[in-house]
Amino acid sequence: MRGSVIAAAAGALALSLGLTACGADSADGDKLVVGATPTPAGEVLTYIKDHLAKKAGLDLEIREFTDYNTPNTALQEGSLDANLYQHAPFLTEFNKSKKTDLVPVTEVYLPPMGVYSKKVKDVAALPKGATVGVPNDTTNEGRALQLLASHGLIGLKKGVGGTATPEDITSNPKHLTVKPLDPAQLPRSLDDLGGAVINNNYALDAGLSPKKDAVVLESPKGNPYNNILAVKKGDQDDPQVRKLAKLLTSPEVKKFIEDKYKGSVLPVRTG
Repeated sequence: MRGSVIAAAAGALALSLGLTACGADSADGDKLVVGATPTPAGEVLTYIKDHLAKKAGLDLEIREFTDYNTPNTALQEGSLDANLYQHAPFLTEFNKSKKTDLVPVTEVYLPPMGVYSKKVKDVAALPKGATVGVPNDTTNEGRALQLLASHGLIGLKKGVGGTATPEDITSNPKHLTVKPLDPAQLPRSLDDLGGAVINNNYALDAGLSPKKDAVVLESPKGNPYNNILAVKKGDQDDPQVRKLAKLLTSPEVKKFIEDKYKGSVLPVRTG
């Protein structure tokens, strides 16, 4: 799974895809190179690297990304051994659209999506005709629309589930304008919007507290959007991957997530 070929590919990919951080050369066959968005995935992995990895015999290298597509491309092409940042529906859609063969190893935490606003403190108070931003990628757009629908702001066609698009809106009592935007742009657009449905990691990166600042926050009950450790098919049982999976679902990491994020990120397993 690793070696000099992967090390060379890592350098080329860093230049061509513009990785936000590049670690040391991964020629060491025992090193596990893991891609992550900075918050919370990168912070969770850094905690493991600083406090748990050495004792577990895990040599961990973390590479950070600021978008949702490059970490999967890098994983498929071999410059990463694993990544942590996405939920299973996103991975499924990515595999389908890009013809990749990436698979989940374990669920780690739920980063609940929320509705944020600088104009109102209650979604019911959104004025008629307000513009509400939503993520523009397929799975998170549908997830955002479902959240709006669950609070009566819009109605959706029966059965669309997480694949919903604005074209599936069947009722819109407040005549809201639903505006798909790049997920990373949504926090920066709050001044210009009545509200926005923002992914947890981008909310945290922008200094927002999902627990305190979200007007509405997803419920964890039956939520399918737990973030996962993912690898290329065939690498699920690699010893280093299994070590990381065990640490990610350990009581120590559960406590770290609970203490650091105080309900804004929810651990889903304790090991």
